[in-house]
Amino acid sequence: MSQGSYFDGYVDSYDDALNHALEITGAGKAYYCQERMQWLTRDLKALGAHPRQGMDFGCGNGSSTPLLRSVLNLSEVIGVDVAPMTVTKAQQLHGTKEVQFATVSERQYSEEFDVVYCNGVFHHIDKPERPTVLNYIYRSLRPGGIFSLWENNPWSPAARYVMSRCAFDKDAQMLTPHATVRLLRAAGFEILSTDFLFIFPEFLKICRPLENVLHKLPMGAQYQVLVRK
Repeated sequence: MSQGSYFDGYVDSYDDALNHALEITGAGKAYYCQERMQWLTRDLKALGAHPRQGMDFGCGNGSSTPLLRSVLNLSEVIGVDVAPMTVTKAQQLHGTKEVQFATVSERQYSEEFDVVYCNGVFHHIDKPERPTVLNYIYRSLRPGGIFSLWENNPWSPAARYVMSRCAFDKDAQMLTPHATVRLLRAAGFEILSTDFLFIFPEFLKICRPLENVLHKLPMGAQYQVLVRK
């Protein structure tokens, strides 16, 4: 996981860069974050899971971490990232008794978490390092724990276009859903589902309820692979 110093370079401009890339869709970072977590909440309910301890892996500046706690109704959540300056800022901005932040290098976890959420991180991890990262997450989860891995869909022209507009995505190595499933299975996870979200931009938002029917088709700009330890 060698991207720490790279993303520390965006410690003060990450949200601006991401929202600039997303503005073509008519919605910003907050909308997509909320929708992903609501989707995950629905999946957890269907599984009969009631997680209390959560991890936000690749938390960046930490803006998603308190939202993860509130949407999933977690008791505590830890935001984890490889970028030390970014983690420090996340702690300053969002740290509370229930929401804490740490770097991957300073904190090792062992079967502490019921759920791990990760969005748009693995396309920034060099391919040889991905199994090591997944092992970190696997070891951090309790037996039966759930891992929600969200990635940008390389089969979506919209996703590719948004990434082309994003300053920190220039060297991203996108993962197909099949490649993600293979990685997760090789890491020891049980594959539960793959779903695609964000088919319709803001000007077609009237059509968004259709995503509840179309989510198995590889049309969305992002996909979630949901797995269990």
